[in-house]
Amino acid sequence: MTLARLLRRDLRQLLLGGSRGGAVLPLLFFLAVAMLYPFAVGPDPQLLARTGGGVIWVAALLASILPLDRLIAPDLERGTFDQLALRGISEEAVIAVRLLAHWLSFGPLLILAAFPAAALLNLEGDTMRLLLLGLLAGTPGLAAIGVMIAALTASLRGGAALGGLLLIPLAVPLLIFAAGALARGDLGGIGFTGAISLVLVAIAPFAGGAAIRAAREG
Repeated sequence: MTLARLLRRDLRQLLLGGSRGGAVLPLLFFLAVAMLYPFAVGPDPQLLARTGGGVIWVAALLASILPLDRLIAPDLERGTFDQLALRGISEEAVIAVRLLAHWLSFGPLLILAAFPAAALLNLEGDTMRLLLLGLLAGTPGLAAIGVMIAALTASLRGGAALGGLLLIPLAVPLLIFAAGALARGDLGGIGFTGAISLVLVAIAPFAGGAAIRAAREG
């Protein structure tokens, strides 16, 4: 199996997802948070514009948690990693492909969904531009954290719940810089968000690959 075929397979599994909703469930969750927030705080346009960007980032973080239980664990249980290893495909390569597939299955959809969400939260102009740039820079980092945590918890009972608890604190730096850029109206925070994402994407295949080998040997 080539890496391109592996990517197509992973994308199909993550986008469709069978009875678990695939990519639709995180997208609906993201939009639901954006729709409910104005009802919770009231229709004040200035308040919504001041806080809406942070709400969208929190919604994106929580939406990225939903697919964690099907990122690694099902393939580990089926012995897919053993079969790929026999074909000469390393765990690091598999995790790198899985990371790309995970981001493609939720990142672009969340960026597109940010347009109606921003309209609901009265975000426009420069704030909207910074929000889109931040999501573009930060969602790869969220995907990398998700894949690493899914690999670390794949062999544990109740790993999905534990993974969600682990992802939230690890994603705090991304939220701080991305939301800070919205509050200050500058690109500096977006640059730091992108830098953190690049570091996470770089280390995810190695950390995830090591976790998978430990789970297989255990």
